[in-house]
Amino acid sequence: MDSKPRTADIARSTSETQIQVLLRLDGTGQARVNTGIGFLDHMLTALARHSLIDLEVDAKGDLHIDFHHTTEDVGIVLGQAVKRALGDKRGIRRYGAALVPMDEALVEAAIDISGRPFLAWTVAFPRDKVGAMDTELFEEFFRAFAINAGITLHVIQKAGSNAHHIAEGCFKALARALRQAVEPDPRAAGAIPSTKGSLDG
Repeated sequence: MDSKPRTADIARSTSETQIQVLLRLDGTGQARVNTGIGFLDHMLTALARHSLIDLEVDAKGDLHIDFHHTTEDVGIVLGQAVKRALGDKRGIRRYGAALVPMDEALVEAAIDISGRPFLAWTVAFPRDKVGAMDTELFEEFFRAFAINAGITLHVIQKAGSNAHHIAEGCFKALARALRQAVEPDPRAAGAIPSTKGSLDG
């Protein structure tokens, strides 16, 4: 596998949000996150910690309207950063899966870094908000991330009655699956893990 650092630094600015994401795939899980949305900061910090991806996120958005634009756009830029850092995906494991318990909640995530973006989301929240954040926005974040990272992502809730625990389980399961999928495969000898010779769709 190429020894070049797998990093990305992406900035995106629109009339609704200004976002910068810096990440290092081969990190130690360090995070510095400021989106203006406390619960999203908490989840992104958990994502970094459990994926061992170093992550810096600075986001300013139209939070006076609602949290939708900021949440979705952070997912977009984070996905773009992962895709850029992966490069041609040579030598990676490609697939990852994790089943994560969070107290009474149990969430499974499975990833294929396929170049074919897709989200399958089977998660039901028992209430509309966690803190000030609308629970419907978690699906928006995961979809934006999957589409822009160019991955197939399944997130399946197996159990759970506490909305905070369900959301946290989703992010931690994503983190653990992502950690597996992006890590170098010592048996792959730097090959692209596809019979097509490409993971660009």
